[in-house]
Amino acid sequence: MATTITSNIEIVFDAKTIVQQQRDYFSSGKTKPISFRIAQLKKLRQIIVDNESAILKALYDDLKKSELEAYATEVGIVISEIDEILKNITSWSKPQRVKTPLFHQLATSWIYPEPYGVTYIIAPWNYPFQLLIAPLLGAMAAGNTAILKPSELSENTALLIQKLISENFEEGYIRVVVGGVEESKAMLEQRFDYIFFTGGTEIGRYVYQSAAKYLTPVTLELGGKSPCIVDEDIQLTHTSRRILWGKFTNAGQTCVAPDYLLVNKKVKTKLIEKMKEHLNEFYAGNPATSPDYGRIISERHFDRISKMINPSQVIYGGQTNRAEKYIAPTFVEGVSIDDRVMQEEIFGPVLPVIEYNTLDEAIAYIKQFEKPLALYIYSENSNVQNRVLDEISFGGGCINESIMHVGQGHLPFGGVGESGIGAYHGKSSFDTFSHQKSVLKKSTITDMPIKYPPYKNNKNLIKKLMAWFN
Repeated sequence: MATTITSNIEIVFDAKTIVQQQRDYFSSGKTKPISFRIAQLKKLRQIIVDNESAILKALYDDLKKSELEAYATEVGIVISEIDEILKNITSWSKPQRVKTPLFHQLATSWIYPEPYGVTYIIAPWNYPFQLLIAPLLGAMAAGNTAILKPSELSENTALLIQKLISENFEEGYIRVVVGGVEESKAMLEQRFDYIFFTGGTEIGRYVYQSAAKYLTPVTLELGGKSPCIVDEDIQLTHTSRRILWGKFTNAGQTCVAPDYLLVNKKVKTKLIEKMKEHLNEFYAGNPATSPDYGRIISERHFDRISKMINPSQVIYGGQTNRAEKYIAPTFVEGVSIDDRVMQEEIFGPVLPVIEYNTLDEAIAYIKQFEKPLALYIYSENSNVQNRVLDEISFGGGCINESIMHVGQGHLPFGGVGESGIGAYHGKSSFDTFSHQKSVLKKSTITDMPIKYPPYKNNKNLIKKLMAWFN
């Protein structure tokens, strides 16, 4: 049993009881009919549309996100994904017939997508609406129940989501639990059928270890130092604007934001000057007063990011205001791989600029780190593009663009190695929350006697049949 006081609201919950309530609901079979899933997704869509203003306000209160940024990266992207799921859920849910080798005739082979059961979705604070609701869509589409755990740091969004869900869905079907470390640990002590976690690598390890106790399958959406390579052969204006937008959207608090820039020495000076010019255009010369530039989520994160800024390395920006949780868009150069800014994921508006002479140098530099969640290549040269794609492992990324692959619902989104396990979005979300049950249906018209004892000299015949009829 845990008790949490959040915004003067006392929230009491018993983790074991909550999970059992969901298990009972799932066991009732209510979530399995496709008609139920469609109706619930449509209801959720309407709730989001009806409460758009409240959602945007909560996001502003938590992170000072502008309405356009909040809608595009949080609300609109979720609505689009619901629409995509509603178009396809009937076909995705049907048993899929696959090839049956002649050796197994007379038979047919099928894959049945079935829900896991009780799912637990843990979201971070940086995109507190989208990163909680987008996985939920996959859980709902696949026919599961879901317990949602928003971050306590994005308190306004967390409490709004809790209100909207509790007022519109049965607790056994979808439930939001709020709270901090104590509540999170209490929930992770329970047995779930699937866990979906988005957040930092270290907490991801803890979630993975907790899941291992019950052999619970997991998706881990983590992070890392996502590099951005800028070749000498680029379209300078587009490159500058796209890098800046990807880096400084949400004040750099994006898991797939370019974490550091590797720039060909021949274009470095020109690119930096162009980026300074574009930043002045974006924020009317002063991001501190711009309605389009966000704030850091908390004083603790403000302090963490501020300590990464070495004033002697700053070539643009560097201004901070702790009372406002404001850190200006900042470029630094002359950094060492041993500097703090290169030893951990920045997750803020600080961009190290590192020059290279050859592509070999750039690739070798990236390979010193763990496999990143994202990678970006700016180059008009297809040989450069292909070398990077062939030689570096990463979760996903873009060529001549930043972070936009995340909003392409037909692309699976996820990491590799230290940056994550599994993927979601679109059909990948449905597949993630579905067990693929394999079934062979055999006719009783005839039988193959050679598979039964006594085997005698049937081995050679079996070998020939298996070789011929696959």
